Amino acid sequence: MKPVRLLSCLIFAAFNGHGQVFTETITRELAFEKKGPANALMILNVNGAVTVEGYNGDKVLVEVKKTIRAKTDARLEEGKQEIQLGIMDRADTLICYVNGSCTPFGRAEGKKRKWKSKFGGWGYNWDNCCGKNCENRYEYTLDFTVRIPSSAHLVASTINRGDVEVKSVSGSVVADNINGGIKLSQISGATNASCINGEVIVDYSGNPPADSRFYSLNGDITANFRKGLGAQLAFKSFNGDLYSSLTDLTSMPVQLEKTDKGGAGTKYRVSGNRYKVRQGGPLLDFETFNGDVIVKEKENQ
Repeated sequence: MKPVRLLSCLIFAAFNGHGQVFTETITRELAFEKKGPANALMILNVNGAVTVEGYNGDKVLVEVKKTIRAKTDARLEEGKQEIQLGIMDRADTLICYVNGSCTPFGRAEGKKRKWKSKFGGWGYNWDNCCGKNCENRYEYTLDFTVRIPSSAHLVASTINRGDVEVKSVSGSVVADNINGGIKLSQISGATNASCINGEVIVDYSGNPPADSRFYSLNGDITANFRKGLGAQLAFKSFNGDLYSSLTDLTSMPVQLEKTDKGGAGTKYRVSGNRYKVRQGGPLLDFETFNGDVIVKEKENQ
């Protein structure tokens, strides 16, 4: 007998040593209502990997593998019903997020803006995560695999149980991870890559045209630029070193940044080492705590 191939979503529930497991594959085809150079996709995940690839098309193709684990059938059913793929359409911006968890997603404004603000105020309200409605009755993971128009801007973020990987995107890229790494390849826009427990690897198909920042608390940062890079390069680390194949480096004066003004006078923060690469250009800011920074040039292809 020939095996049967499931063409829609794959659903599986089974018992193992950890309890019940349910998996489901969710697919969505999205489009920007207002098409233009400002089009952006935001993927703000909590548990699971985020993988994004640019392509020559105008649709956003989303595939999410949802996995729920629980010790009882009742708890498994709760997770199946509560955890969903959330989508917001902001005309020129699409936002994908985790809907149904005990940490509500949204945007806080003004003085009440306690939510994670690095994504323009969008994020999860973690103030609610320790309440009675946030018991660990089940575990969930959402693994995103997404294709976007290559010129679109991208924000890709997760917290646990996966890496952030982006490929073939020419728009700006913001990549953020807490307990996992970041890998960006064949990108050419302004970049902001930040992680806590993981390494950052960036490979450019065209050197970034604007200021970019790269940060890892506990991990190395490796950045491969195209031949002929012109930039300012800043480096700061507590337990790490800077390694570079760049030969046209000129040391620049220490930078003083005004941070506060109080009764004791104006406060300044002294930046780390700063260099000019060839004729100068955008600021490439590298910072680690426990990790090295490796900056290379490679031949144009």
